[in-house]
Amino acid sequence: HWRSLVRLSLLLVHDTGTAEEVVQDAFVAMHGRWSRLREPDKALAYLRQAVVNRSRSALRHRAVVDRHARRERGLAVAHEHGADQSVEAGARREAVLDALRRLPTRQREVLALRYYLDLSEAEIAATLGISAGAVKSHASRGAATPRTRLATDPEDPR
Repeated sequence: HWRSLVRLSLLLVHDTGTAEEVVQDAFVAMHGRWSRLREPDKALAYLRQAVVNRSRSALRHRAVVDRHARRERGLAVAHEHGADQSVEAGARREAVLDALRRLPTRQREVLALRYYLDLSEAEIAATLGISAGAVKSHASRGAATPRTRLATDPEDPR
């Protein structure tokens, strides 16, 4: 499950190194607490939840570090775009990822869990600690915004 969990974290934190560290830390923490795990068959769900929570923590930490760095230098932090945008498929992928980055955190998390890991609404609700109705609402709103933006101007996702 390593790769799918790294990809999940990558969708949330947008950095491969950080995503790998988040997942590794989740595995290590789970291993250390394995004897206290009441239902070992739910280990993967626990790992998913740990990855989402640790990804949130990494994003909060990054925001604090960025804020202090800007304050010290007095400069705005430039937003970097990855992928080779000269290739049409790469540009489309980048446009979709950029649209996802612009979503509120909860909507982005729900979409990543639903469309990347193909989890059910109940599994997403359990992973994020929200109701199934909230999952439906976040998924609907989260999917509508990028879809509208990409349909309007597929070349410019902004």
